[in-house]
This record gives sequence, C-alpha cells and structure tokens, in this order.
Amino acid sequence: MSRILITGAAGGLGKVLRESLSGWHDTLRLSDISSMGEAQNGEELIQCDLGDAVAVMELVKGCDGIIHLGGQSLENTFENILNANIRGTYNVYEAARQQGVKRILFASSNHVIGFHKSGEKLDATSSMRPDSIYGVSKAYGEMLASYYHDMFGIETAAVRIGSCFPNAANRRMLSTWMSYSDFTSLIKKVFEVDELGYSIVYGVSDNPDSWWDNHLTAHIGWTPKDSSATFANDAHILAQVDDPEDPAVMYQGGGFAAAGHFEDPIKDGDK
Repeated sequence: MSRILITGAAGGLGKVLRESLSGWHDTLRLSDISSMGEAQNGEELIQCDLGDAVAVMELVKGCDGIIHLGGQSLENTFENILNANIRGTYNVYEAARQQGVKRILFASSNHVIGFHKSGEKLDATSSMRPDSIYGVSKAYGEMLASYYHDMFGIETAAVRIGSCFPNAANRRMLSTWMSYSDFTSLIKKVFEVDELGYSIVYGVSDNPDSWWDNHLTAHIGWTPKDSSATFANDAHILAQVDDPEDPAVMYQGGGFAAAGHFEDPIKDGDK
C-alpha cells in the first residue's frame, strides 16, 4: 500500500489537493492542527501540531512521501512562525529521516525572493532575498531540506509557490499566478520522477510575463499548461492603477515587501 502525507490539509491549498489528488495513491494521510471534517474513501485524518516532535514522529510513520504544506501561511508574530514553520519543518524532516521517508515536496514561497525587483528574471541559483519573517522561515526550510538531502539522502522539491488561486486577482499575479491544475500536475511529477535530488522549483503557470525560469529543474519533466493570459483583460486588472514608487509594485513580493515588521505598533494615523 502506498501512503502520501499532506500536512496543512485544512488550509486553502490543502483542501484543493485533498480533492485533486484523491485516488492518486492508495491512501492520503491528511493532517492539520484544525479539524478536517470526515474522512472520505482512501483518507486517514490525523490532527497534529507540527511543533510537537513526538506527534509528528507518529504522523510520518508508514508514509512513502510527504507534501509539506503545513505551517503559518502568512506573515505573523515570530513566536507563531517559530513553532509552525521553523520547529514544525524541522520536526517533519527529522521524522522523515527516522521513519525512512525519502521524498518530500516542501511548500516554499515566492516570499523567499520577494525583495528582487519586479521584472528581474530569476532561476534556481538566484539569491534569497526574503521580504518578511515568513519569507525567512521558508528560506530556513529550503536550507534544511538541502542539508537533509546532502547528509541523509532525502530528496526534496522546494516549490516556491507564486499565487495559487482560481484566477489572477491583480496585475502582479499576471506574473506569479499558478493554477490548481498545474500545481497538482507538478506534485505528481515530483513523486514520479526517477531522480529528484534537491530541486528548487518556481510554482508558476505558463504566464507570458513570468519572472521565473525553471530550466534548471527541467529533469522533473513538469510543463505547466495554464496561463494568466486568460485574465489579462479582466476589468479589475485593466482598471488597476499602480504607483511605480510603491514597494508593493517595485518588488516581486508585492504587499509583503511594503508591509514593514508585523509586530511594529500601529500608529494612530494607520488605524
């Protein structure tokens, strides 16, 4: 029996993959700190705090691969990010090592490179320039994955997810959008390719104005099929007025690059 673990299964992308990957393997083991409802055919549901090393060790037992989406998905306090994204990701990798799991898809983020200028073409060798503490935590996860590959042979696709939503909500997303279908096909390729190694992949569809180049991970064999061109003439995008001096426009991280520190006190004029 083949069993794939999805952490963060109660989140937005977790819910999508729960449906799109149904029947792909014998069993999907779904995990989240929040309730996931009732188990469907071929599912196992286990509530788990990723910050609990003992619980994560049990969670990973018997799994053949891991899709690690779990954690804090937006900028937040350092303490919340520390537990969910840093301690939690370490616990997942250490449990994988001890339980003999050899392949992981790590849901990284475009916010690892968010302070590169908009329009700058990046590939897997481009420097990390996080735009937030959240982005820093994803950079940590990428380096942890690299270490576990070099030291213990655990293969990882670190997928720097762009904007994975049903459609492109703004002009920035014309460059960063990834369809649910393309993400699903990428996941399948990651677990089917003979040799994955440690690979940094930009999670983006075949967009005409994409900032990201995946030629260095062509060995995975993933070719996205969808394109943000579908949304380029939508009224809300055509009506959008951008300030070129706004950091949210200047940098690839968008609003994250403009937000400042999450824990700064709110000034009266900002309320």
